Amino acid sequence: MGRVWDIPVHDSTRVRDVRVAVEAASNDVCLDPHRTAVAALVATELATNLVKHASGGRVLIDLLDRPGVTHTPAVQVTAIDYGPGIHDISAAIRDGYTTSEASLGAGLGTCLRISSDFDLYSTPRGTVAVARVDQEPGTSRGPRKQTPRAGGINVPLGRAEYSGDAWSCARSGTRLTLMLADGLGHGAQAAQASSAAVDELYRSAHLPPEEILRHMHPALRPTRGAAVAVAQVDTDSGELAFAGVGNIGARLHVGDSWDHLISHPGIVGAQFPATVPVRRRPWWPGSLLVLHSDGLPSRWVPPKDPGLLTHEPAVVAATIVRDASSAASPVRDDTTVAVVASDPVDPRHDPA
Repeated sequence: MGRVWDIPVHDSTRVRDVRVAVEAASNDVCLDPHRTAVAALVATELATNLVKHASGGRVLIDLLDRPGVTHTPAVQVTAIDYGPGIHDISAAIRDGYTTSEASLGAGLGTCLRISSDFDLYSTPRGTVAVARVDQEPGTSRGPRKQTPRAGGINVPLGRAEYSGDAWSCARSGTRLTLMLADGLGHGAQAAQASSAAVDELYRSAHLPPEEILRHMHPALRPTRGAAVAVAQVDTDSGELAFAGVGNIGARLHVGDSWDHLISHPGIVGAQFPATVPVRRRPWWPGSLLVLHSDGLPSRWVPPKDPGLLTHEPAVVAATIVRDASSAASPVRDDTTVAVVASDPVDPRHDPA
């Protein structure tokens, strides 16, 4: 059961809080001292940028199995702001580039180079940057060999220590399976339910979605239970199969349109339905699927910028959360968005 850190950063005193949190997260996933220092440097630079360039923002720190690679722990650091955006992204991600006297001199280019994965999306509405640090340095600079790609963001209600939501993914042969679980209620007990769903995903990722859910049901009986959705992409057949039990939202983007995929009523671990409908759709180049828990407002508007959809899935997920809520209208529940996308992308591109 992983912790989540949600740290508001509106002045320089909170930068230290971000560094301390990411060091604790690195310890939780057993990064060695060097990679812990890397994670601390990246997180501190991103937090400093929020203060100096965006009049503040927030940093979310999450523990995850690195998307698509089971049981490779990583720390994910997400910086979100509503600032003026980055005017020249190509310059900003150049190694060593900085315009801030308070910067460590690392800059976004160094964050890109030393992170295991790094991507950012910036417009006049603000910037979202996501860095992942695991035990392997600099994989974000190499060619991506695995597709589809998956990523997500988890925001606990009221900056609680634990979120009742969880997402993860696993590969089995030509299939990538993405799962999102929303444990009933909030806090540690809800997190136990969603964590049990993650554990069962790893044991049953070779099965089709409806069978994965059936295996999860007895595994979640000792817990409060959860709403769970499972989406499985088979690259050989070019098909997406989706099945959900409970209130998990799903929207599939193909071409210029978004299609709702409906979950079935019930609770995994408590009230499992007799039949679980499976929605099947073609999975083409450019396809993208968004899963979300009910903390996201029901009337959220899918992204309209096609450039955003080419970014890393975690960046897409974080941008959806940012744009669906605000300081005046905060999230009403634990909120998780997970995204699976079809095509690899160079994280150094300039979307502008």
